[in-house]
Amino acid sequence: MSTGKSSGRGQRELKVKVKTARGRKTSSTRWLQRQLNDPYVAAARREGYRGRAAYKLIELDDKYRFLVPGARVVDLGCAPGGWLQVAVARVNALGEKPGKRAGFVLGVDLQEVEPVPGAEAHVLDFLAEGADTQVKTWLGGRADVVLSDMAAAASGHKQTDHLRIMALCEAAAHFAFDVLEEGGTFVAKVLAGGAEGELQQVLKQRFRKVANVKPPASRADSSEKYVVAQGFRGRGESEA
Repeated sequence: MSTGKSSGRGQRELKVKVKTARGRKTSSTRWLQRQLNDPYVAAARREGYRGRAAYKLIELDDKYRFLVPGARVVDLGCAPGGWLQVAVARVNALGEKPGKRAGFVLGVDLQEVEPVPGAEAHVLDFLAEGADTQVKTWLGGRADVVLSDMAAAASGHKQTDHLRIMALCEAAAHFAFDVLEEGGTFVAKVLAGGAEGELQQVLKQRFRKVANVKPPASRADSSEKYVVAQGFRGRGESEA
C-alpha cells in the first residue's frame, strides 16, 4: 500500500498556508496547517483509512510481519478504527484471499466505534475485572496479536503525560499476558522519556524478541515510538 510519500513525485508540491482567524489560537492554526500539508493525511483520505495512524501499523507490519492471514487480533482502544481496517485486510478477516486462512479482528474501546467491515467492535473497558475473559469468549480462544495505539488525555505537562501513557501501556501489556497465545505478538505506543525501562525489562522476560521503533508515519516532532514484542513465552503454571 502507498504511504502517500510518493504522491508529489514528478510534480511540484504546493503547500497550503492557513490564515489566522479571529478566535482561533495560534497553536490551532499551526495544527491545521500541518494537517493540510501532511502526505499521510492526504493518503488516508485517498485510500479510505480513518486516520493517518493506519500507516504506522502498515509500516510496523511491513517490517515485522505479525499480521498474517488467519491471525486473531485484539485492538485495545480501537477508535476511530484505522488500525482495525489495516488488520482486517492483512489477516484476511473477510476471507478474500483464496487459499489463505481467514483471521479474526476484535476491537474494544470505551466508546462506540463506527462499524468496520470484517471486524467486530465492542464497548469495553479492558481494565475492568473479567475483561480478559470476555475478550477470549468473543475470540473463541486466545489472541495471536494484541495491539494498542492508546494515548492518555494530554494534560499539557510533559512528565505527567509521559507517566500516564506509560501506565496505560503497562496495563495493555499485562492484559496481553492474559490473552495472548504462546508465540504471540504485542505492539504498543510508548513515549520516549525515561520511564519505559521497567516495561522493557518485563517484556524482554516475557517475549523472545523486543524491538523499539519509530515508524516513518510517526511525526518527527513527536516523542512517540512503538514497542514490538514477538514470541510470547506463555504463562507460568500459576497464570494458566
